[in-house]
Amino acid sequence: MSLQQRESLSNGRQPFILNAMPPKKKGKANSKKEKPKKSTPEQDDGLIEKYRRSVLDVAVLKEHLALRSSVARQATAVRDELKSQIRDLDQVLTQERSDMKDITAAECQVQLKSEREEREMREAEKEAIISDLQSKLDSMERECEKIMHGCLDSLLSQLAETRLHWEEQSTVIHQKVKDTLVDFGINPLYI
Repeated sequence: MSLQQRESLSNGRQPFILNAMPPKKKGKANSKKEKPKKSTPEQDDGLIEKYRRSVLDVAVLKEHLALRSSVARQATAVRDELKSQIRDLDQVLTQERSDMKDITAAECQVQLKSEREEREMREAEKEAIISDLQSKLDSMERECEKIMHGCLDSLLSQLAETRLHWEEQSTVIHQKVKDTLVDFGINPLYI
């Protein structure tokens, strides 16, 4: 779709197509040539209307072209301004880089030495904390082992006592059952 057609559609008007050809006439091939018709006032009004539309379309296109030219000029101005800003920033960056190179090697070594000493002190502190925590962990582990052994010993002794008590009760119950069977005249060995 051409720009002219888009403009006319967006304005709500019918598109005026300059290159449009009239539809072909269908008719008999052997018919006589038709006589040219005289122009009527209705046809003249149609031509005038088409002319008005084309004049309006040309005016709209001119306005559109003027607007685009203005936007292009503004874009060019902004581009030039941005280029100058980039040049200025590039100069500032170059100056900053040269300033950074001015720092002497001695200053860098002093700073490096102090950072190394700080790191070594932090590592020593961390190692002291780790060894202290390790000793506490070992101590807690030994205490837990003592508590577990004590609990297991206590549990074993209680189980032994309970086992003796159960064995005594089971022998008493077995004896009662045997006596009851004998009372009924049943030999307990056959059961």
